[in-house]
Amino acid sequence: MTGTSGAVPAAPPVLAVLAVLAVLPAAVALTALVVGPAPFRARARRAAGRSAGVAGAALLAVLPVLEGTYGESRALFAGACLLVVLQAAAYRWSPRREAVAGGAVAAAAAALWTLPLLPDASFFEHVGLAAFWCVPSAGAAVVGGYPRLTERRRARAVHDAERAEQLRLAHDLHDFVAHDISGIVAQAQAARFVAGQDPAAALPALERIERAGLAALASLDRTVGALRVPLPGLAQVVELVARFGEEGGVRAEAAIGEGVEDALSREVAATVHRVVTEALTNVRRHAAGASRVEVRLVLDGAAVRLTVADDGTSPPPGARERGGTGLIALAERVRATGGDLRTAAAATGWTLTVTLPTTSAAPTRHPQETTTA
Repeated sequence: MTGTSGAVPAAPPVLAVLAVLAVLPAAVALTALVVGPAPFRARARRAAGRSAGVAGAALLAVLPVLEGTYGESRALFAGACLLVVLQAAAYRWSPRREAVAGGAVAAAAAALWTLPLLPDASFFEHVGLAAFWCVPSAGAAVVGGYPRLTERRRARAVHDAERAEQLRLAHDLHDFVAHDISGIVAQAQAARFVAGQDPAAALPALERIERAGLAALASLDRTVGALRVPLPGLAQVVELVARFGEEGGVRAEAAIGEGVEDALSREVAATVHRVVTEALTNVRRHAAGASRVEVRLVLDGAAVRLTVADDGTSPPPGARERGGTGLIALAERVRATGGDLRTAAAATGWTLTVTLPTTSAAPTRHPQETTTA
């Protein structure tokens, strides 16, 4: 028999060529992502969203005219797979809008590539096949989008860390440098007061101004290099109080109880230094007539108690209206370490009291103080 009943007619060559040409844009785009010089590949990656849109549109354009032959089905399947990979590249490297638009077109083409293969299928069968082929596109969005999201989160974390470091540096400039600058101002005012009556008496004041200026420069260097040098500790607190007494003409004493240094972590010890610096600066600026300042650190059960007391007559300063950190920001820093800061008036002046937590291995011993005047 020579009958041809039941035979599948051969597809016209032009349709096979169209199927291959529809797949060609996706193949060229993916080749550009991995072949060639680095600058060329970088440009191709940024253009992956547009490439996915063009490749998807090319495949969608030929679907209505194809007959679903075996050769066409192979080309269409290869095109759908290439489009899924191209979507992942678009979600990974392209600008957001281009990635979304191009990825949507490519996803539509990947979902509908089976239409010419089943011309007699029902509407619901086509919908089921389209939904099934949407799954690879969703996977491409995850594969390409997750690294992008991770990089964005990392960049945001770096930005937040840089911002926090800028704020910490601003606090250091106020708490450390402003302390020494206020000493220079106080010495300059004293020198101006005595220069008219006794010029010879101004010379020691000028020497103290010079020392305070050098200390301010050292504080500035310490602040700028804060990331490279150890945090200030209790030894620097003793030096700070001693220098305050020498420069300000005030009897200043620092007493650190036994076991306190071992009971505080480095971060909490740095907070002690910050609190004492701010307290002494406020004494110089606001405690009129203060002649005595006492700084004491003692173990108090499971905590360390810091007190800074003076015999001045002015009320304790609050937060400054512009610039600086003030006692409010200082209290927040103390609370961040798990401590508490309070100020109170006394019959002989004002007292700042800070309670700070100890380390878990801190011993509790009877405080035997060593005084440094």
